[in-house]
Amino acid sequence: MSLHDDAVLVLKGYEGQQELRQTYLDHLQAHADGMWKSCHAGHLTASALVVDAEGGRALLTLHRKLRMWLQMGGHCEPGDATVADAALREATEESGVAGLTLLPGGPVRLDRHPIPAPCHWHLDVQYAAVAPPGAVEQISDESLDLRWFAWDEVADVADESVVRLLEAVRERL
Repeated sequence: MSLHDDAVLVLKGYEGQQELRQTYLDHLQAHADGMWKSCHAGHLTASALVVDAEGGRALLTLHRKLRMWLQMGGHCEPGDATVADAALREATEESGVAGLTLLPGGPVRLDRHPIPAPCHWHLDVQYAAVAPPGAVEQISDESLDLRWFAWDEVADVADESVVRLLEAVRERL
């Protein structure tokens, strides 16, 4: 099964955000390359909000290019067998935390946001990843900083999309 086919199945199984979910499905139907950065009409991305095993903190990255506190995530790559694999790979690479596990049940949220040309949209499929007890984070080249925030601190540093993702993760937990 291709990554494109996996994304369609994942989105068909996702029960929330019906209108946005349909936008993603329509995009994939119209664009065979809709999973890849090379699709200038927009492309799917995969991300994961990393939370600690005790369930009270979220690990955010200060994104090098955007200079915003965000969840870990990015572009799908040819080696990713599934969208979940892409999200877990990105979370592991950007957090430096070994042994992350995705929460069961598939994506937690979808978030469509504009990006600069030549591409126009990221259609982000958002998961939640749990860090093992005693996890140690390590900053990557893609980050200016990496920091754990108590759940009630996230709204003070991050934008609404991250706050909505955290709320959805807390409901899933």
